[in-house]
Amino acid sequence: MKEDIFVNHLSHFKEIASDCIKLAKKNGAEEVEVDVSESLGKGVATRNCKLESIEQNREKSLTVSVLKNKKKGSASSSDLSPSSIEDTIKKAISICNYTASDEFNGLPNSSLFPKKEVELSLFHPWEIDLSKAEQIAIECENTALSYSKKIKQSEGAAVNSNYSQFIFANSSGFTGGYGSSVHSLSCSVLAEDNNKKERDYWWSSARDSNDLLSSLQVGEKASQRSLRRLNSRKISSKKVPVIFESNLSGSLISSFIAAISGGNLYKKQSFLMDSLNKQIFPTHLNILDDPFIEKGISSCYFDAEGVETKKRTIVENGILKDYFLSNYSAKKLNLHTTGNAGGSHNVIVSSTGQTFDQLVKELNTGLIVTEILGHGTNMVTGDYSRGAAGLWVENGEILYPVSEITVASNLKDIFKKIVAVGNDFIPNSSKKCGSMLIEEMTIAGA
Repeated sequence: MKEDIFVNHLSHFKEIASDCIKLAKKNGAEEVEVDVSESLGKGVATRNCKLESIEQNREKSLTVSVLKNKKKGSASSSDLSPSSIEDTIKKAISICNYTASDEFNGLPNSSLFPKKEVELSLFHPWEIDLSKAEQIAIECENTALSYSKKIKQSEGAAVNSNYSQFIFANSSGFTGGYGSSVHSLSCSVLAEDNNKKERDYWWSSARDSNDLLSSLQVGEKASQRSLRRLNSRKISSKKVPVIFESNLSGSLISSFIAAISGGNLYKKQSFLMDSLNKQIFPTHLNILDDPFIEKGISSCYFDAEGVETKKRTIVENGILKDYFLSNYSAKKLNLHTTGNAGGSHNVIVSSTGQTFDQLVKELNTGLIVTEILGHGTNMVTGDYSRGAAGLWVENGEILYPVSEITVASNLKDIFKKIVAVGNDFIPNSSKKCGSMLIEEMTIAGA
């Protein structure tokens, strides 16, 4: 089936990678990395139940990185012809000659490479033509528009299907690669009441189209989220408990991951410097990094340097147990790579596991954050301040929407004050984290 979708076969990419390594070494490179890839996709966007745009793309890419005297140079090309490949290699070597020597440059030890392939079910073709995609998008819009008379206008729906395949190889003997797919459906609508308008959206994405939410589910969710924002109020500044909805709680975990990732650690640009084996979260919270989830959005059996990935405990009973390190950053820190060149894998946050309704009851009186705006995270100090909108809660009941507020604290305090994490994580997300109840944050309002 892959052969019917892609122009090239992975065996051809392996040949290109092998030839690149030989030619680069012939031209003076000591160590070589090669990435050969192909991607293609199609998408349909509708607006007010009419076709607005059709997109189709097909791309291929070659990236060659060379090392010589601890100097590194990289060059890329979208042309896989022999002459272009040769030019790309020469360009990488030329760049290498002008870069500074870095004692930490170098390929990982070959003992760190996986000994066999691992099938993770990442490639699932979607037999859908553009007319069927258009039909699904329009159906999604129609569902949203018919949900309530207050839904006045559709801002559009989109259906996308994307595929990619790649081969990564290096001069230390590793060659690996695979194909993957990602499909998605989204919808955005405008609600209106008392001459006031509010917009919101919903989406679904998955490796396998059979795991997508239906057009009916996405359309209804988009309308529900838009309607609950109507007739928002301003509130005064105060300190209260806060819930970050599950589609936002992952952003807090992303900040945590950034703080314990090699780049920020060796540059000393992290508020969690020297935090290994220290209590960062409450004892009820655990975090795993699992690259082996079938159909996982961030699943892989080797990282961007060819190092074998592992399922790891990052946080155990609130205590930080490990970092996210590439081969390079690990050397800088005098540690060992964790197989995370390219970033984290499927991050799973487990905690108290209540339903969302139970979290709201436990919140009692406070704020549910439904939207965050801007970039207000200082990775050095941990200071956190974001524009927000949400829902005000009293005595465990949602009373009304609020807007034009700012939520603020320090990430160290936020992490320590996590009272509970729900079981309502977003399916198929790379960060499986439910809605998060924080004991207290500062709300800046009217």
